[in-house]
Amino acid sequence: MPNLAEALTQLKNMGFILVGLDGTGTESLPDLMSDLSGRAVCLVLGAEGPGMRELTMKTCDHVARIPFAADFGSLNVSNAAAVALYAAGRA
Repeated sequence: MPNLAEALTQLKNMGFILVGLDGTGTESLPDLMSDLSGRAVCLVLGAEGPGMRELTMKTCDHVARIPFAADFGSLNVSNAAAVALYAAGRA
């Protein structure tokens, strides 16, 4: 697979909903995961510091934020992944 955007497009073509995590997201992750309950979801996380690349973010169907991360400024990628997987598991 040449690049991440192409791999994500293939997942989208297979029926996955792509949810990118970014502090600028307009949707709350817990609310979005509740709306997507029962759907195949691919969580997309960016690199620590710079976050997701522009093309990666554009490829996502949704860009969500972790609402309680605002108190910390941001979460490192491993903590964001843990919280996102927890939210996905509850949906």
